[in-house]
Amino acid sequence: MQQRGSDHLNVHRDDMMKHELQGMLRGEHPTRAEEWRDQEPPAEDDPELAGGPVPPRGAAHTEEARNEAFRFELARYLRRSVFPAERRELLGVLSETHAPDRLVDTVRELPSDHTYANVQEVVDALGRKPRA
Repeated sequence: MQQRGSDHLNVHRDDMMKHELQGMLRGEHPTRAEEWRDQEPPAEDDPELAGGPVPPRGAAHTEEARNEAFRFELARYLRRSVFPAERRELLGVLSETHAPDRLVDTVRELPSDHTYANVQEVVDALGRKPRA
């Protein structure tokens, strides 16, 4: 049998280990055995991020920068796998992920009869479209 570089495992064992890890790598849950290593979700009373995404120079307090910070924060709480989704599903995910009440209240303003393909469509429907 030919040696494969610095690999100490044989081909069959290597393939078997890859197969065993597929579920963990594709799952939507933490893969660490020690819970203390997982990222802690933000608390309701945590201070807001200093500025969210870095705004362009001179645009720190513009409406566009505030809308981008809103989109960024909303995307932190809504997983990609939830889309496409209606308002009810979005509110459920925001509740599961312990999103701040102000985000939940804002998403509650969405029409209930529309399906959203991604976070940007949600932001656009809320009237926070980026300027072209």
